[in-house]
Amino acid sequence: MNKIYYYIVFLITSTIFAQEVKFEAKVDKTTVGLNEKVRITFSINQDGDNFEQPDFAGFQVVGGPFQSTNFSWINGVKSFNRSYTYVLQPRQKGNLTIKPAAIEYDGKIYKTNAVTIKVTDAIAVPKDPNSPDYKAGEGIHLVAEVSNGNPYLNQPITVVYKLYFDPRFTVQNVREVENPKYNGFWSQHIDIAKLEAVPGTYNGKDYAMVVWRKVLLYPQETGVKPLEPLKIDLDVLVPTRKNMGGFFSVMDYEKVAKTVSAGAKSITVKPLPEEGKPASFTGAVGSFDFKIKPSKTELKSGESLDLEISVSGNGNLKLFNLPKPEFPSAFEVFDPQHQEQVQTPLSGMTGKISDTYTIVPQVKGKYTIKPIEFSYFDLATKSYKTITSETIEINVLQGKETIASSDNSSANKQKVEKYNTFQFIKLNSEFQPIAKEDFFGSGKFYTLLFAPFLLIPIIILAKKKKETIDADVVGNKIRRNTKLAKKFLSEAKKQLGNKVPFYMAMEKAMHNFLKAKLHLETSEMSKENIQELLLAKNANSEIVSEFIALMNDCEFARYTPSSDVAMQKDYDRAVTLIADLEKQIA
Repeated sequence: MNKIYYYIVFLITSTIFAQEVKFEAKVDKTTVGLNEKVRITFSINQDGDNFEQPDFAGFQVVGGPFQSTNFSWINGVKSFNRSYTYVLQPRQKGNLTIKPAAIEYDGKIYKTNAVTIKVTDAIAVPKDPNSPDYKAGEGIHLVAEVSNGNPYLNQPITVVYKLYFDPRFTVQNVREVENPKYNGFWSQHIDIAKLEAVPGTYNGKDYAMVVWRKVLLYPQETGVKPLEPLKIDLDVLVPTRKNMGGFFSVMDYEKVAKTVSAGAKSITVKPLPEEGKPASFTGAVGSFDFKIKPSKTELKSGESLDLEISVSGNGNLKLFNLPKPEFPSAFEVFDPQHQEQVQTPLSGMTGKISDTYTIVPQVKGKYTIKPIEFSYFDLATKSYKTITSETIEINVLQGKETIASSDNSSANKQKVEKYNTFQFIKLNSEFQPIAKEDFFGSGKFYTLLFAPFLLIPIIILAKKKKETIDADVVGNKIRRNTKLAKKFLSEAKKQLGNKVPFYMAMEKAMHNFLKAKLHLETSEMSKENIQELLLAKNANSEIVSEFIALMNDCEFARYTPSSDVAMQKDYDRAVTLIADLEKQIA
């Protein structure tokens, strides 16, 4: 009897401990050099799903995720383990913390422990000229070419980033990891229609060259201004020879992950000369034409005219204000409408900017808009130039006469009686009763008083319905998986162009769709089982085959080169296949 008792206690204890969920993160080393790699593994001892990786701040993912699942029964005891492994390359020194990963099991979210890794200076390693890593380091260079290192304030300069690489290499998955902020500059990225490799020369050697980025800068501050470096990650297929035994060898390619930087640069910005600077100068630098043009010069009182003040040419058109004219007091003037018709090629801004004022004269007479000045610094002659507009005469033919003299010389100073041309005339009267009904004892009073009692049956029914829904475990699981499928499909659409997160979201979307429709667990997700169950539910065999093929494509695409076009096609296929299966097995 005692033996049976101890056996039952042992069995219950074993069951309790077997059900305990352990989700943890482990690394192969906690101290690494800046040029070394670290392996981190997230493992769970239950059949969890919807794994969410941390963002790995301070690291570059150079390998993974590699997923493995182990399932066994030993002496009647279930053993299960699922793991996700990543290979990381540190980007900076210091104590870097990898935040917890998350996974879902039995409707609950579990998180791993945070892991701190100490990153030291790069560790010296022997240089092996035959090493693919050494070849990649010597054969790839990112260079920033600055058109002018000593410009004037608001003088345009260009920065062109060029990627040079050995013509024997194949470069893949190029992505920017650190973007310059260009502090102290107005900046504009110039679109590059097509990234294309052309022959180039760097340090006297022949390379293949790609223009990666073009930037137009206008310095806004004087002095020495540092340019932050551009840093990019890329994968390189380096040709190597593999010994097949004896005297035989074959040419092969080895994949190497590299980070290259354009290096820090500085630009010394000169102030504009103070000598000869006009009082009307507001910061315009370049070569410009200045015009003032009225839409008409004769009109009746109450009519409107437009006065356009414009500057056209080449220079910092978006970075200065147009001069403002003085108007006679008899003019009602509205705030100007600002327009910019400016193109921004690599050579600098070009086009036209304008302010258009709408003017409504109130009083009959002849009025003068005095000339105004526009000054700019001419880079060609390195001197200031001033353009003065012509005097504009406005003749108001009809309207109220002025009280004072209408002499032209004093037209801008005379006091006139103002009339509001756009005064609103109220046509309908609104009456309100003098005697008002008291709120207490009114119909509204009793409605608000008894309304809470009428809501009680609705609350009771809603509560019962919620209890019924909560009790439906299977239905809730189906609804949750359907919701997750839509969520991850939406996430995949957002990650188009970002290969690994895109295909991970695609896999999760398809898995959760199958869970909702076939009532499967993750451990039952074999392709043979999926195909058999779909066909049993009268799904079209061709659609099923395409769905299985897409699952295979998504599984392998994370580890192979993939273009944005291919990702878009895979996403469209997933949407179409899920919609078709939804109709056939609903």
